[in-house]
Amino acid sequence: MKQIIALMVLTVWALSLNAGEPRYVGSEKCGRMCHKGEKKGKQWELWQSRKHARAYKTLGTPEAKEVAEKNGIKGSPQKADECLRCHVTAFGVKKELVDPTCTYVEGVGCEECHGPGSEYKKIKIMKDQKLAFAAGLVEQKEAVCIKCHNKESPTYKKPFIYKEAADSIAHLSPKTKASRNK
Repeated sequence: MKQIIALMVLTVWALSLNAGEPRYVGSEKCGRMCHKGEKKGKQWELWQSRKHARAYKTLGTPEAKEVAEKNGIKGSPQKADECLRCHVTAFGVKKELVDPTCTYVEGVGCEECHGPGSEYKKIKIMKDQKLAFAAGLVEQKEAVCIKCHNKESPTYKKPFIYKEAADSIAHLSPKTKASRNK
């Protein structure tokens, strides 16, 4: 019992150190909870069907192991910082700012592009775009993409063209599409 109480006190203390800093909550909390189905433009389903959702799993393939070895990376690419930095959400973020619901298994998830969601995930906030951005929602930007999609990547094949890449992963809600088409 004393151990449980001590763990609870330690957890509260650790969380208080980062009070006010947004935390990564994971794509399940974003997508599966609020961004799936026809009404939401199948945003969750689109993300799940694309490469970013499988980015971590890709590191477990024989091909990834071969690429890693060619680049002097020993051991599993799924454990190598050089690989993880581009294949998972919240890599290098202080552990206190990553909820247990945000795991590497999700690959490159919602929050890698849109920022940690703990403060903007509430439905009341997400219904008001100004509130959402004020609470930390980040609009997709080229600077986020080119951290990984660049010539330093061992699998880089062609120049990264942001507009094409953004269009290929677009997952706008029907409301956003309608407002952009006016």
